[in-house]
Amino acid sequence: MKKRNAGIVLAVIACVLVLLIVTAFVGWGPTGTGAAKNIKLGLDLEGGVSITYQAVESNPSAEDMADTVYKLQQRVDGYSTEASVYQEGSNRINIEIPGVSNADEILEDLGKPGSLQFQLSDGTVILDGTHVVSAEAASQRDNMNNTEYVVQLEFDKEGAEAFAKATSENVGNTIAIVYDGETVSAPRVNEAITDGKCVISGSFTIESAQELASFIRIGSLSLELEEIRSNVVGAQLGQRALSTSLTGGIIGLVIVILIMIIAYKIPGIIAGFALVLYAALDLVAINAFDMTLTLPGIAGVILSIGMAVDANVIIYARIREEIASGKSVRSAIDIGFKKALSAIIDGNVTTLIACFVLNLMATGSVKGFAQSLALGIVLSMFTALVISRLLVNACYALGMSDEKYFGKALKFNRLHMVGKRKIFFAIAIVCMLLGPVFCLINNAGGNGALNLSMEFRGGTSTDVTFEDNYEIDEIDSKIKPVIQDVIGSAEIQSQKVAGSNEIIFKTRQLSVEERQELTEALNKEFPIATYQDNEGNDALSINFETISSTISNEMRRDAVIAVIIAVICMLVYIWFRFADIRFASAAVMALVHDVLLVFASYAIIRISVGNTFIAAMLTIVGYSINATIVIFDRVRENLKERKSFDSLEDLVDMSITSTMTRSIYTSLTTFATIACLYVVGVPSIREFALPLMVGIVAGAFSSVCLTGPIWYVLRLARDRKEAAAQKAAADAKAAQKITASKKKKKKSAK
Repeated sequence: MKKRNAGIVLAVIACVLVLLIVTAFVGWGPTGTGAAKNIKLGLDLEGGVSITYQAVESNPSAEDMADTVYKLQQRVDGYSTEASVYQEGSNRINIEIPGVSNADEILEDLGKPGSLQFQLSDGTVILDGTHVVSAEAASQRDNMNNTEYVVQLEFDKEGAEAFAKATSENVGNTIAIVYDGETVSAPRVNEAITDGKCVISGSFTIESAQELASFIRIGSLSLELEEIRSNVVGAQLGQRALSTSLTGGIIGLVIVILIMIIAYKIPGIIAGFALVLYAALDLVAINAFDMTLTLPGIAGVILSIGMAVDANVIIYARIREEIASGKSVRSAIDIGFKKALSAIIDGNVTTLIACFVLNLMATGSVKGFAQSLALGIVLSMFTALVISRLLVNACYALGMSDEKYFGKALKFNRLHMVGKRKIFFAIAIVCMLLGPVFCLINNAGGNGALNLSMEFRGGTSTDVTFEDNYEIDEIDSKIKPVIQDVIGSAEIQSQKVAGSNEIIFKTRQLSVEERQELTEALNKEFPIATYQDNEGNDALSINFETISSTISNEMRRDAVIAVIIAVICMLVYIWFRFADIRFASAAVMALVHDVLLVFASYAIIRISVGNTFIAAMLTIVGYSINATIVIFDRVRENLKERKSFDSLEDLVDMSITSTMTRSIYTSLTTFATIACLYVVGVPSIREFALPLMVGIVAGAFSSVCLTGPIWYVLRLARDRKEAAAQKAAADAKAAQKITASKKKKKKSAK
């Protein structure tokens, strides 16, 4: 790159960075378009709309309620991946949708959940709405090549069979779609539909097509529901959770940049520049894609920052290695980026595969985590492989071509990791057993194996209207401590209903005595408003309801299946890329170690297991796989030059030793980011950050001490098997020669 061109590159990138920073922090136009303040936040960080439905049927079955909750969760995912649906009492269902403030608009769009039937012209019911899998508005081209709007339907297996029979026997006739006794559409059957998918066409506008699709979707519920209340509610965790998260994130980013500058000098400054560019790009992109950010989403952003740092560390460590081996700085830069490419791509692609599967199959916060992580990974790869390279080459062209600008590579004597494998394996096994052992101890003590949060075990919703109006900070600092003293738990979610003195508190399950005690304690410190009951007596405006878990059994099942499939896909990719199943097998074992160690932290410290538990586990899965890939990439590279090593053990040890710089700096920078969140965060943030720090330490240990030795043991077993087979073949061949020689001598003697 010429000096003039280098100046232009630096100027353009600097302008882009300034533009992105202005966009992220200020935005454009009167509404601040693109600014971080306009990012949609989840109920835990900002609040939204809360809608309560009640079943029309007086005594709905538990199965119908659970099925309706699950299907409603799938419906509201269209508004936000962070929307939640849970059961309240025996016949009520709550829907909470973050990032919106108009309950009437949501109710109108969602529709009134009622009964839906598909009927023939004589009133015969073909099937009901429970057999509808999906109903969406779409566009297509008609015979005149004009755009027309349609409604696309898909039925389940039973519904597809019934619909196939009905359409086969009624070609030319109409099939009415009846919602709550009223015909909302009566399309004519043009042909037999046997695949369970059909399209309703006609003179639809996009609005009327969406309205019909909404009727069909909401009519596919197991129960008919009626709305009994809707409110705009405040954040569950309070504004401090968001502000402290942002503060911790900024402090962590500054610390990471300082570490990079101290470690890598000029490349460290470039890495810092690229990280700031990445952070600004990420904020703008989250805005652009209209994503909803919650605590699990923040986990995805944090992990992608760690992977962005990791990519820069891998590149600059490679450049230093090449300089140390005698290459010129110019050659070292080119070779460094080239050699780092495979590790960066493989590490990021494996995590992207997991994100794709989780986004496709999971629901709720898991889907939000996958989306934020995938976006961050793509942007981090761009900044590391494109922007960093342009900046390094530009700095070189401007005269920073001396080795002193790149620092000296840290030199480690050969680490005898393979020789100490029995010690490492013993430590790993003990650590992996800690979780199950403490679960048994906790269970025996009557405390439950894990400290399950309301998201998993449900609880009590306490709806209180106070005489005075309390702001969020007052709720956190004054009212919550009173509740904590009564129930003996700090796990308290609060939501302030906009425009009123009403506050909804969600806690663990409360007994009748605890409810009475809580009422008295609150009324003593913060007078509760009164109203006249049916008998004309004054009554306190406080109401208790039992609520179900917001993470239903079906959602848990979907999440577990999605994670299992994601891990399998990641390992298949590793197997394919490294052309050896032993790499994938070793990665699985290291992954199990890291996940079980994080699980142990929940069991030992009794950290609350909720939505953030899923996010923490997924974060560690991504981090662990990425760390493992770097070691394996170096092993794969050294296998091509195996003759230059004394033995396979020597090869593995040197592969681990040569990547030690990466392991130290990546673990250090990622740990620093999470530690900042822990230090400045509110309790809910700390409960999220602590297991992540445990996971980072576990990932550092497994990548350095376990992955290489495990692969060595598996590979050595294969080599021995092959050697034994070769020896057996050679012995058999020798025996054949001896036999043939004896036969020849015997024949000659005759």
